[in-house]
Amino acid sequence: MTQENEQLAVDADIDNEINNEGSGGATDAGEEVIVPVENPRAVIGAVLFSVGNSVEYKKLAGVLGRDVEETKSLVAGLKEQYDNDDDCGFTIIELEESVQMCSKASMYEHLIKIAKVPKSYSLTDSMLETLSIIAYKQPVTKLEIEKIRGVNCDRAVNRLMECGLITELGRLQAPGRPLLFGTTEEFLRSFNVTSLDDLPTVSPDRIEEFKKEAAEEASLKLDI
Repeated sequence: MTQENEQLAVDADIDNEINNEGSGGATDAGEEVIVPVENPRAVIGAVLFSVGNSVEYKKLAGVLGRDVEETKSLVAGLKEQYDNDDDCGFTIIELEESVQMCSKASMYEHLIKIAKVPKSYSLTDSMLETLSIIAYKQPVTKLEIEKIRGVNCDRAVNRLMECGLITELGRLQAPGRPLLFGTTEEFLRSFNVTSLDDLPTVSPDRIEEFKKEAAEEASLKLDI
């Protein structure tokens, strides 16, 4: 082998090493090697504290180098550790397939001395009825909501949007492409539920009550 060929071979080896390092430790088969972190609970706490908002279990599992089920178990263990420690002011809440670190409810009276008091919203009966329909029927259009309530729901929907309890989920593939609405993570936090599956079952009789109350409400407005 000539000196020039030897140099080319060395350069090729160096390029291969750089490529392998840049691929996150890829194997010869092109599969990424995932190395589990040694201190997963510390990493979970650091990630949730730094992000502030909710983090999907799937993304958190990728950081830890573990599968989603093991990640859920680790998060549950960390939550138990926080909840059992009276000297710790944090806890962890679960929101669908995400988790978030937050202060314990018992810390509220101390926090408001430093932080601004969060703006509170008063939900009218009309807003609560509209929110209930969206929560149970989502994704749902305004027209579908109005069919159930029997009255226009523009004001209620707009107010619920302002409160951050509902959001637009896209458009229905139908003539006019009406907007679809659904609940948000703020809805879960506000009503202290982990998942939409935790919502109580609504009987058909209750739906009929909604319709009757809405009809009475519409009648009163017409009389005015």
